[in-house]
Amino acid sequence: MLSMLENLINLARERKKNPVEGSYTNKLLIDKSLSKAKVLEEIDELIKSVEKNTNKIHEAADVFYHLIIYLEANNIDIDEVMNELKKRSQKI
Repeated sequence: MLSMLENLINLARERKKNPVEGSYTNKLLIDKSLSKAKVLEEIDELIKSVEKNTNKIHEAADVFYHLIIYLEANNIDIDEVMNELKKRSQKI
């Protein structure tokens, strides 16, 4: 199941290296302010959907996608994020 997240990370990295004309992912990778706005928007939509108990899965998927693209657009290495989480889990 987590392989889907890995696939999404690989897609973001690939599109960054080899842009595809008309790709929404590339649009987000290039326009950092749009990428930031989408992360904020999607988190807000997830919170509202949880409160209303509707469409939670769809909104959570949107958050994952947009956050991964935002991290890649801003050169935040997801492997380093995972290492930080691993360090934290050892302290729990």
